[in-house]
Amino acid sequence: MTSTASSTDTRQGQATEKQPPSWQQRLRRFGYTARPTSDVRDRLVPPYAQPSPRIWAAFGVRHEIAERITRWSGWGGPLLVTLMAGLMRFWNLGSPKKVIFDETYYAKDAWALFHRGYEVNWDKNANDLILQNSGHVSIPTDASYVVHPPVGKYVIGLGEWMFGFNPFGWRFMTALLGTLSVLLLCRIGRRLFRSTFLGCLAGALMAVDGLHFVMSRTSLLDGVLMFFVLAAFGCLVVDRDRARARLAAALPADEDGVVRPDAHTAETTRLGWRPWRWVAGLMLGLALGTKWSGLYVIAAFCVMAVLWDVASRRVAGARHPYTAVLKHDTGITFLATVPVAIVTYLVSWTGWILSPTDGTGGYFRNWAATDGKGGSWTFLPDWLRSLWHYEHEVYQFHVGLSSPHTYQSNPWSWLVMGRPVSFFYESPVPGKDGCPTDAGEKCAREVLALGTPLLWWAACFAIAYVLWRWAFRRDWRAGAIACGIAAGYLPWFMYQERTIFFFYAIIFVPFLCLAVAMMIGAILGPPGAGERRRVIGAASAGVLVLLIAWNFIYFWPIYTGQAIPIDSWRSRMWLDTWV
Repeated sequence: MTSTASSTDTRQGQATEKQPPSWQQRLRRFGYTARPTSDVRDRLVPPYAQPSPRIWAAFGVRHEIAERITRWSGWGGPLLVTLMAGLMRFWNLGSPKKVIFDETYYAKDAWALFHRGYEVNWDKNANDLILQNSGHVSIPTDASYVVHPPVGKYVIGLGEWMFGFNPFGWRFMTALLGTLSVLLLCRIGRRLFRSTFLGCLAGALMAVDGLHFVMSRTSLLDGVLMFFVLAAFGCLVVDRDRARARLAAALPADEDGVVRPDAHTAETTRLGWRPWRWVAGLMLGLALGTKWSGLYVIAAFCVMAVLWDVASRRVAGARHPYTAVLKHDTGITFLATVPVAIVTYLVSWTGWILSPTDGTGGYFRNWAATDGKGGSWTFLPDWLRSLWHYEHEVYQFHVGLSSPHTYQSNPWSWLVMGRPVSFFYESPVPGKDGCPTDAGEKCAREVLALGTPLLWWAACFAIAYVLWRWAFRRDWRAGAIACGIAAGYLPWFMYQERTIFFFYAIIFVPFLCLAVAMMIGAILGPPGAGERRRVIGAASAGVLVLLIAWNFIYFWPIYTGQAIPIDSWRSRMWLDTWV
């Protein structure tokens, strides 16, 4: 809609309000409401956008073929984007053939979990022995004190079980989940924006984000956490659509076939057991079982789901939507998330629970039978009391963690990437480890956990746009994106004295990409915009996307650990704090 048309509609609306026909004034006293301009079904379940016929005509595509392409693009587009992302993430995945950064913990913990059921203390030279002997090393039995739940390590261990105790094996599952997360984001974006193009754009942006790329090629827990959080969000979005479709189907139609809001139907319709909400609870439990920061996501997503239900019943015509939601929806929301997440979390500790209780099992496994004897909670099973004690000790560790680290960063600097994390660095001499013989001086090989700068800096503006859209336009899509960013980002501001790192931001990278995609959609222009507006918008959006893609390609060597001349490496250190 053009700005001229918008202003005309506004004037007409104002004129109608100021000078309503007298018969409407009289009928309103008896409950008359004006006929809605659109069927309420379209408000509850908006249709997907269709490409303009002019586009197909410009390329000489026949109508039948255009319909077939449109029909298959809902999956075909996301799968093509995912294929691109997968090829990049699995290319030379075993390089560097080293144990980089915190792989020294999680790769070995994962191997021990698969073979012992609990983490163990490894020798100081274990990394060298693992690489030298292709993973054929003996596994210690002495239990180790670890501070993260086991789900993410089990996921990493699955890759080791399939491909061996080597760099490719312990990175395989994070690469697979990183690739699948691109597919999830394409489909989630498509459902959010009702646009296959914008959905695929969001996935493509994440495919070329440097932080997501590096985390997909490194066996750390945060990439696994991001996948489960995104999967839970996607399940809730599907649940929202299905619940609204059920409400729309229950609403009565008038003699013209138009579905109108109906208070009784909106306030009494039961939406059933909502299986996608239960799957979301499972995903949130797996997120919590990967890292405790998933707890904030559970709280935020529960609130978001309840507000979605309130909005759905209000659109359907409920006069008291909060009461209706409290009566029909809140109980199932709670059961499908909190208890399911807790049970999933406890089940993830099965290996530790089944380990011996004679002091040769998991760390603190025998606490209830030794130091924990007596007290007022002895009626609980020993394994539960021991686990509770373990979790309490872990909590004390986390809140008191303040050991300085070279690459720690404050969350205030994350969006502008003030201090990325170097996972790996070497300085090979010319002719060795890929360093060109004519390099002249030493080369640099680095794996730097750095987001694609232009994407992240564009995301700063996109966040402002999303917040404006949510606050002043009440756009639920903007609110959902803001909720995802807030749940993964804001909690870290409570722990500014803690030792925290930029790569923790991976949890909300998908929502940053959704925000940028939404902003680009606004740049392209609304449906019905004039040709000139569309051309300018398409050119601007195209330039931005191409610059982001170029930026990712430019930083490719320091995302993949390729040896480049030291001057080329220095040219990529745009900020002094990146060194």
